[in-house]
Amino acid sequence: MLFAEKIRQLREDKQLLQRQVSAALEIDNALYCKIERGDRFAKREQVIALAQLFETDSNVLLSLWLADKLIVTIGNEDELAQKALNIVQEQIKRK
Repeated sequence: MLFAEKIRQLREDKQLLQRQVSAALEIDNALYCKIERGDRFAKREQVIALAQLFETDSNVLLSLWLADKLIVTIGNEDELAQKALNIVQEQIKRK
């Protein structure tokens, strides 16, 4: 998981414990641990809070978070995944 790896790296760079991060997010430590392992998805507002806590660009973390969601959604659809992503890209351009 791209997002999970990044937040673990950022947390370690700041020399913070998982319990300190979970307290800052006002969530249970077990839940934060699952987010950092990639077993659970953070909420969008939690991603933004993490960016502030780690003093990093929220767009970078949001992009990794969203990429992980897409990877999970696409799953094993190897043949159709690229076609679906192309359709999404075209729809985004039209907006």
